[in-house]
Amino acid sequence: MTKIKRFVFNDFQTNAFILYDDSYEAVIIDGGANSHSEFKQIHDFITENHLVPKYIMNTHGHIDHICGNYYIESHYRIPVLMNFDDNFLVDSALEQANMFGYAIEQPPKPDKNIKDHDIIKFGDSRIQVIGLPGHSPGGTGFYCPEDGFLIAGDTIFLESIGRTDLPGGNYEHLMESIITRIFTLPPETIIYPGHGPETTVGDEKKYNPFFTR
Repeated sequence: MTKIKRFVFNDFQTNAFILYDDSYEAVIIDGGANSHSEFKQIHDFITENHLVPKYIMNTHGHIDHICGNYYIESHYRIPVLMNFDDNFLVDSALEQANMFGYAIEQPPKPDKNIKDHDIIKFGDSRIQVIGLPGHSPGGTGFYCPEDGFLIAGDTIFLESIGRTDLPGGNYEHLMESIITRIFTLPPETIIYPGHGPETTVGDEKKYNPFFTR
């Protein structure tokens, strides 16, 4: 069974996740820790649970989701996995941060390009990569069918959807990603979004006002 630990980090209240299982291997998803005290929360949880981090994984390249990569990669020296279509966002991360009046360390470039239908393995866990372009060109979801959850990034939220007015955003692509890739998952699938509380595929199909008008 893949277990989930959620943190809420940085000024954007970004959801960060550690996935792990009984093998003690773990991956860190969108670990947006932007201070030593926030990184300490990640480090303490990993240490206290005797975990061995294998990958840093990102749902997309916006600064609130990748700003922790500098701290995490510097400490654990593990590969960064992200869809390369969002590399332009990593390259311009400091410029983006300045636009928001926000200070970050330059995140490292991704080491491995992850694409739709890829399988990421760690310990006894297998995570399916689902391409979810729209909020950004390289938007990605991490789906665990055995345990019935999706880490969805900023594609969909509780009764809302991701914004598409940032560089590379595309409303039509976002809606297509949700309808054809998320809403086709089992209705009981738990969605963990990039911000805010979790929801389910079934509830979003019924109650999300963007799809019930």
